[in-house]
Amino acid sequence: MSAAGPARQTLPAQRRLRAPGQFARAREEGQRVACGVLILNWVGARDVASGLRLGVVSSKKIGPANVRNRARRLLREVFRRHQHEIGRPVDLVLVARNSIARKSYSEVERDFLKALRQQGLLKATP
Repeated sequence: MSAAGPARQTLPAQRRLRAPGQFARAREEGQRVACGVLILNWVGARDVASGLRLGVVSSKKIGPANVRNRARRLLREVFRRHQHEIGRPVDLVLVARNSIARKSYSEVERDFLKALRQQGLLKATP
């Protein structure tokens, strides 16, 4: 068994937005794009050392707790799988829209990548 395997794609605590002020900063100072099942708010990180961070929001308008939890899991997983494709350190806040309740992972992924492309956040591909 080889010691050098694929890079782990985790979402550790230091990559998450937690304080209300961090969410507010992305909403008030950053840019916003609505794309399909999500809204992407983003702002450049204050210091490069903080790196890329994520916050996820799902309101009670989406549905009961199990639907909101699924929406948050989908958004976190899409970010986790594509975090290495984002070209600069930013704070991202993903807001689930009502339509996410009936969508599959691939549909959420498509909307996430489309939003990142629209904002120019994806790394340039050779």
